[in-house]
Amino acid sequence: MPESPEVDALAGFLRTHIVGRQIAGLELVEYGALKTRGRLTSELVGRAVTGIRRFGKHLAIDTEGPSLVVSFGRAGWMRWSGESTTDAATTTTATAASTDATPTAATDAAKLTTATTSAPTIAVLSFADGTELLLADGGTWLSLGLWILGEPAEVPAIAKLGPDPASADDTADQLDRVLAARRKQLKALLQEQERLAGIGNAYSDEILHAARLFPLTHAADLDEAQRAALFAAVRSVLGGAFARQRSVPIDELKARKIAAMAVHGRTGEECPDCGGVVADVPGSKGAAQYCPVCQPER
Repeated sequence: MPESPEVDALAGFLRTHIVGRQIAGLELVEYGALKTRGRLTSELVGRAVTGIRRFGKHLAIDTEGPSLVVSFGRAGWMRWSGESTTDAATTTTATAASTDATPTAATDAAKLTTATTSAPTIAVLSFADGTELLLADGGTWLSLGLWILGEPAEVPAIAKLGPDPASADDTADQLDRVLAARRKQLKALLQEQERLAGIGNAYSDEILHAARLFPLTHAADLDEAQRAALFAAVRSVLGGAFARQRSVPIDELKARKIAAMAVHGRTGEECPDCGGVVADVPGSKGAAQYCPVCQPER
């Protein structure tokens, strides 16, 4: 699932490539992707794109008229069919990231790049100059969603979003309020979009590893030092991911994400910090990982 660093990188790409272009049409290959009843795709035709906004893991493509909101869901993505977007510098950087990763990580990243570029197209946003933005979904069930509406906040999931921990306005006090008196496990709480916007399965694993916290610890059980460590980990892990994903070609973003993971998706591999063996989080059925040495259950 794309999380806030990847969605932010996509937003940056769109600001560079589609702001100012005039929309020629929105073709729905899968009609179930459009979630707004009574709104026609023709409302976007002839409208110039005026801006791009990110709301957690959602994107809003603003026009002179309505906005087109994209929710990537579990396996959604986008591809650009237009002028070349890859230059030698970004290609060299992205390739180096995969080369420096472990053999397993490099293989997984290569497979993910292939899957990303071959995922079925769900909708096509075309522009008057002949360029196209292809919205795709590589899952076994359709999770990508589209809304045509006046304000992104009309999407229920956006209206309920909690504070964005990647925001410069985010503070340790805000996180303390999220954690206060919650008998919820940290892994689940970090992914609760109504509490913290933009964190998903992968980065929650990485944040808890950086904070040296067992994923199934209840939020209410953290002491002051652990809460401070968690806040620092949220800022450092997300900050590093945002910086790392900037200017990476969009068809390489997912591979770059995987290559940078310390524990997520690394079951059976060596922890880069302590040399212990990365394991699956108990009860996760292989979907989440941690280091039992760095993150002991207390």
